[in-house]
Amino acid sequence: MRKVMDCRQYPSESHCSLTIAGEEEEVMRAAVLHSVDVHGHQDTPEFRATLQTLMKDEAPQHA
Repeated sequence: MRKVMDCRQYPSESHCSLTIAGEEEEVMRAAVLHSVDVHGHQDTPEFRATLQTLMKDEAPQHA
């Protein structure tokens, strides 16, 4: 199942609205890169664990 991470779920002063969706590893890699580049976070195991809690299953698309 695809995963999704919504930047709006992480408290920040920038009010970022980015949403990332894809396979779990893709989402984590993109979220870490975005968080470091845009929000100035450090890529640590603790930060990755926090991001992992924000990752959710993507809602099924109805045709």
